[in-house]
Amino acid sequence: MDLFDNLPEPTQASGPISAAPPKATKEDQKEKGSGLKRKLEDEESHDGNKARVEDEERGEMKKVCKEGFPVLKGFVAARRGEREEMQDAHVLMPDMSACLSSLPGHVSRVSYFAVFDGHGGARASRFAAENLHHNLAKKFPNGEKENLDKLIKKCLLDTFRQTDEDFLKKASSQKPAWKDGSTATCVLVVDDMVYVANLGDSRAVLCRMESTAEADGERRSVTLALSKEHNPTIYEERMRIQRAGGTVREGRVLGVLEVSRSIGDGQYKRCGVISTPDLRRTQLTANDKFILLACDGLFKVFSADEAVKYVLRVLQEGSMEQKEGLSEEELRFESACQQLASEAVRRGCADNVTVILLSISF
Repeated sequence: MDLFDNLPEPTQASGPISAAPPKATKEDQKEKGSGLKRKLEDEESHDGNKARVEDEERGEMKKVCKEGFPVLKGFVAARRGEREEMQDAHVLMPDMSACLSSLPGHVSRVSYFAVFDGHGGARASRFAAENLHHNLAKKFPNGEKENLDKLIKKCLLDTFRQTDEDFLKKASSQKPAWKDGSTATCVLVVDDMVYVANLGDSRAVLCRMESTAEADGERRSVTLALSKEHNPTIYEERMRIQRAGGTVREGRVLGVLEVSRSIGDGQYKRCGVISTPDLRRTQLTANDKFILLACDGLFKVFSADEAVKYVLRVLQEGSMEQKEGLSEEELRFESACQQLASEAVRRGCADNVTVILLSISF
């Protein structure tokens, strides 16, 4: 898995250098002249059909690509826990095409999933859930684009900055001013490439199945982190806060805020709390089983690996009670998502718990 900052630069295709062509003879030149005349006669009709042929070829390419790319289906479970208010928000968009004016020429499908964990109120998380994907759609690259990775990186950074600025502007105009804030973990899937942007302590992990060394054909699960937590106890985060004039006491910014990056939290932005997300990407393979997104309510009582193994155990359980409109596999993922959220509450998590489970199938 590559961090965006470490993406390799595009390399030019290499191959053998051709020898110089042989010098043309008089007979060759004569043949070339007659061939040129025929070419001029054909060129006009050829140009007329060229655009249509290219469009058809591009359409066929998209059709082939779409069939070879993974299909992601989202399942969500939310629990209020012991909190008076549900301050989490989430978005499931398996097909984001309706929001985009157009797609880059070689892209078949874009999906978007996100979880937002609010604090100090639910207004920042709800605002982010309602607006972040619209800002993303406006800034998403379109047309025939090279270096798509770099353009998506810029798009995500600009989208988070814009969403934060828009919320802070709205929050400061209220009487009294809103002091809400929110974490954000967003998964953007472009064909078979996953881009994750996150702020705060909500997390995303990928379950990948790998063959074991034994000859029995058994496969084991590997849990891959797709996000990075941001809290004031991390050295780089604490240094930034202190350079901005803020302090970290008892693991919190000014002794109050548990996260060091967020959307909103206007009163802490001057103390080094920022809205710049960490960005990661990975390419999905046929060995990938699911992606799990969840707020910190889940990870207070589950390690990432425990959560993945819990989901796998539910997926491998016996027959499921049939439900109209859902396949057996979909029922298993739905059940795993609901059971995981309920188990977090049963284990004593008093916080809001939101779990998004994304099944991956090729």
